[in-house]
Amino acid sequence: MKILVAVKRVVDHNVRIRVRPDGSGVETSGVRMSMNPFCKHAVEAAVQLAEAGAADEIVIVSIGPKPANDVILTALAMGAHRGILVETDQPLETLAIAKLLARVVAEEQPDLVLLGKQAVDDDSNHVGQMLAALTDRPQATFASEIKLDGTALEVTREVDSGRETIGLPLPAIVTADLRLNTPRNAALPMVMKARSKPLAIRPATEFGVDLTPRLAVEKVSPPPERAAGATVNSVTELAAIIAADVNEMEAI
Repeated sequence: MKILVAVKRVVDHNVRIRVRPDGSGVETSGVRMSMNPFCKHAVEAAVQLAEAGAADEIVIVSIGPKPANDVILTALAMGAHRGILVETDQPLETLAIAKLLARVVAEEQPDLVLLGKQAVDDDSNHVGQMLAALTDRPQATFASEIKLDGTALEVTREVDSGRETIGLPLPAIVTADLRLNTPRNAALPMVMKARSKPLAIRPATEFGVDLTPRLAVEKVSPPPERAAGATVNSVTELAAIIAADVNEMEAI
């Protein structure tokens, strides 16, 4: 079985996000970048399937500028076999990303495509679903458990009411939630070995996809600062404050 895993390079989740002074977007210059956390769970799921003998090839694909190589190398160090960078310096909307991935899927013909359920930079939660529609493959989103049963998958999903388990035939698309697994930290020898694994760099224009943005971002601004908290001396005083706030809201 061949598994294709899509990964995204984002601002590291430990970094405090700053908006550019002109409001054009989030500041990324000189900021630590890393693999999107949800994508890392997708890579770990693929590697675990390979270690269990269920997969014989894991292909990593990322779409972005040349520095996105580093997240591919991270995935290769975790145990993936080869990587593809679809290189572009142009900011892409989710539909364009899904269309590019669909072209890669058409070329690679993987049995299973794994993605993070969303990226922490825009939280769109679009690409996995769009990719399933474009490739006409069954999908299971928000996966917290994946089991392979012959030529089918049993996937447990995180849903609003709790969890649900569904079955779907291969080839399929699955998006990973945080409870799916605990991603490994690659040891130094694996990091060094990753640099010798195949990594193809292909320009996005090669895939014949229209990358023209359909949306215009007028302004990006940080959320308002949270007001400082206050200490009360008793439950009675707290109840009085809550009641006053409720009355004020009802008056509005």
